[in-house]
Amino acid sequence: MARSVFEERREELERSEFMLGEERGRLAVALDVLTDALILIGQHGVYCVSNRNPSKPALDLQAVLAGIDGAKELIQSSMALLEQKARAERA
Repeated sequence: MARSVFEERREELERSEFMLGEERGRLAVALDVLTDALILIGQHGVYCVSNRNPSKPALDLQAVLAGIDGAKELIQSSMALLEQKARAERA
C-alpha cells in the first residue's frame, strides 16, 4: 500500500508550513511534487518519442506534461493570491 504524501514528505511539509504557513507551505510542496513528476516524464520522453515528430515526446506524454504544467500554474497563482491577501491584512 502506498504511503500518503503527508507521510512521504513529512519533513519537507513541516519545514515549508513553518516558513510559509500551512496553506502556502502545502502548495509549495505540491509544486515540488509536480516538478519532480515533470523531470521524470521528461526523462521518459527521451525514450518515448513521437512517431510523427521524433524531436518531441509521444502524444500521451505531451498531454501529461501539459496537465502538470497547468497544475503548477494554478498552484503558483493560488500562492500569489494568498500572498496578496496576507499583505492586505498586514496593511
